[in-house]
Amino acid sequence: MNNQPSLKINFGMNAILTVSSLIFPIITFPYVSRVLQPGGMGKVSFALSIVSYFTMISQLGIPTYGIRAVARVRDNREELTRVTHELLFINLIMSLISYGVLFIMILTVPRLSEERLLFTVVSASIILDAIGTEWLYKGLEQYTYITVRSIIFKVISIIAMFLLVHDTSDYVIYGGISVFAASAANIINFINIGRHVDIRPVGSYDLKKHLKSVLVFFAMTCATTVYLNLDTAMLGFMTDDEEVGYYHASVRIKSVLTALITSLGAVLLPRISYYIEKGEKERFRGVCMKAFRFVMLAAVPTVVYFIIFAKETVLFISGGDYTGSILPMRIIMPTVLFIGLSNIIGIQIFIPFGEEKKVLHSEIAGAIVDVIINLLLIPGFRSAGAAAGTVAAEAVVLLVQAAAFRRMVREKKYEAMRFPGFFRELDLIRVAAAVIIATGATVWVKFFGFGNFLTLAVSASLFFGAYTGVYVLSGGKILR
Repeated sequence: MNNQPSLKINFGMNAILTVSSLIFPIITFPYVSRVLQPGGMGKVSFALSIVSYFTMISQLGIPTYGIRAVARVRDNREELTRVTHELLFINLIMSLISYGVLFIMILTVPRLSEERLLFTVVSASIILDAIGTEWLYKGLEQYTYITVRSIIFKVISIIAMFLLVHDTSDYVIYGGISVFAASAANIINFINIGRHVDIRPVGSYDLKKHLKSVLVFFAMTCATTVYLNLDTAMLGFMTDDEEVGYYHASVRIKSVLTALITSLGAVLLPRISYYIEKGEKERFRGVCMKAFRFVMLAAVPTVVYFIIFAKETVLFISGGDYTGSILPMRIIMPTVLFIGLSNIIGIQIFIPFGEEKKVLHSEIAGAIVDVIINLLLIPGFRSAGAAAGTVAAEAVVLLVQAAAFRRMVREKKYEAMRFPGFFRELDLIRVAAAVIIATGATVWVKFFGFGNFLTLAVSASLFFGAYTGVYVLSGGKILR
């Protein structure tokens, strides 16, 4: 690989990007959630959830497939140009179809037409994500560029949030700023695309060769979107905006923590795809094992801490009007660990081996479980029922992938998937012991009435300090 970027630099840049995604809601969410109240937040969350389905249709699985496709031809500019043009053509065609269907629904479905302006504003994400070709930059491992560009737009969004959102009626503005923060940087991607591929047509295009894989990835995205967004959509239809607002607050916190835990895995797909293409099995095993170890070391204490201090976290970030978010947050927190592990097995291992259908099967199983549990529990338990559905769905996804992974390891053609001393490398006993001791050293803070901010500051310092200290002193190694 020519000019191969450092994995450490990529991870560092992606970690900075993830932290910036954490800082953005920490700065804005406490303010916006208090200004808009649960009802306003619920309206925007519902609109974003519905539009996400149409964004999914326009993307057609390309965000993940494109990374692999680009990584495989990155050393050949002409072929890279051809692949980029082909995938961009598919994106644009599907975006037109998505817009057509969405606007028909906005005009005909009462629940959507009553917020016509909000849905129109939020729908800008469809075209912005289509032209952004984020998969090109990730496939080329341009994580420094991605990070700097994204942080600039997040800073602009933070400023805009405080300048423009002052009243409960400003929820449409908040929806627009949310889209700007997440997707407006894609305009810069589109402008800069000529630095990496040729703008002129190179000919010999073959869109059909991508369709089979793209459709599998699309089906995966559909299944994932069902259990990531259907709970919010079902809450919106089955309950009210306020309940959606409660659930949104808990999901927002969980999503930020999940992004932190999966930050290493996010930079590995192009590198792993390259290693597999070149037959470098030991390097493949090495980066995968680092990812597994990182998830276990980081996710287990994170889940335990935020279950214990869910009340203080919700009240500090969202305010006293969001007490209804505390129980859903406690219920949904285990998904941080489940998603971290399934992300490595599914996205970082199965997909580079071309086994995306196994990921699809796991996600279909998770989506079915999510729908069933939502139907059973949302009417009686509302946002807590939706949280339980998400936990069950993510657990099923992980279990199905783990079973498929175990079967594949036994096959000779997947020899590279064998990880000698896998469980020993994860240090499970040492991690569990460190978490138990850290919990005992911290839980007393809840009963001293320090206030939410001080309680979180003191408890987090004690918990993660004790966890790290016990783990290292008992012989564990953070970096290896």
